[in-house]
Amino acid sequence: RHALVIVEGAGSPAEINLRERDIANMGFAEAADCPVIIVADIDRGGGFAHLVGTWELLGDSEKSRLKGFVINRFRGDISLLQPGLDWLEQRCGVPVLGVIPYIPDLYIEAEDALDFRQGKKNEHSLNVVVPVYPRASNHTDFDVLRLHPQIQFDYLRDARQFAGADLIILPGSKSVRDDLQWLKDSGWQQVIFRHLRLGGKVIGICGGFQMLGEKIHDPLGIESAPGSSDGLGLLAMQTTLSGEKILRNVSGVMLAGQLPVQGYEIHAGVSEGKALQQPVFSLITADQPDKPFFDGAISDDDQVLGSYIHGLFDQPALLAHLLQWAGLDNADAVDFPQLQQDNIERLADQVEAVIPFQRWCALLGIGDPC
Repeated sequence: RHALVIVEGAGSPAEINLRERDIANMGFAEAADCPVIIVADIDRGGGFAHLVGTWELLGDSEKSRLKGFVINRFRGDISLLQPGLDWLEQRCGVPVLGVIPYIPDLYIEAEDALDFRQGKKNEHSLNVVVPVYPRASNHTDFDVLRLHPQIQFDYLRDARQFAGADLIILPGSKSVRDDLQWLKDSGWQQVIFRHLRLGGKVIGICGGFQMLGEKIHDPLGIESAPGSSDGLGLLAMQTTLSGEKILRNVSGVMLAGQLPVQGYEIHAGVSEGKALQQPVFSLITADQPDKPFFDGAISDDDQVLGSYIHGLFDQPALLAHLLQWAGLDNADAVDFPQLQQDNIERLADQVEAVIPFQRWCALLGIGDPC
């Protein structure tokens, strides 16, 4: 359906130990018969060694599809780098397409690693803590909270480092029962119970939502060994994992206040129980707009809320409402989607200034669509 598809690799293009099973880098490029550009982050150090070492480890057919190097996040005078660029091109016979400068205060979503950057805070902060279990997923759910000027945000693995919070959020998980056991073994269950006794709030998202219930059943061994686990018991519901994963974009409203929400679901569990009689959202999908359904649950004491929606905090009005629910008076409505778009445009402008779009078109053998 598209004239051009750009594929981003993951990790190194020359993982020798993974070559036979590589589906994310050069193995994919070979199978799809596509040209390749390799990008090095010079700000980390060792940029030239990275590029030369990668080139040396590629096979002949892989080298033949390599169309250029790009050096990213360079600080300083480009003229001081030029002798190195000339040497690199001569050494590998691969053109350097451009050097993208370091862009201060640029926010682009992290890929696999947790991003600990914080925005500038004012004196009226809400303290938010996210426990980091071993198989935590979808950490970009919390980027807007990290960058929000009224939120002091912390990822914590060690429960002993918990020094109090207004809101604890349980994130998604790639293996819910295993991470639930980790929460219990590492002391987080006790921390959460005490936090609630002191009047704090808790939100669970996707796998974190499932953990808030009374039981999680995995009869087929979808995520771990077949069996059942006791949940935290904070919501009257049970979840059964099944072989058919739910994957869908959703939109709708929060029932309290009719505030708009949109995001996505990706989970293998189906939840049932009394708690779901107090849903949080009414949702639809694009392919079935005439079939609304409910999502989420909220406890009788209004302290615990759960939902399957990823991207829950990205809508400005809903974010402000949830922060007020958690205890932040006069919460700002931060427009996170616009912040994301503005930063993508900043990056795109810098890249195009260094490597004109027409050069990409020529490199790929296509006409300029503009």
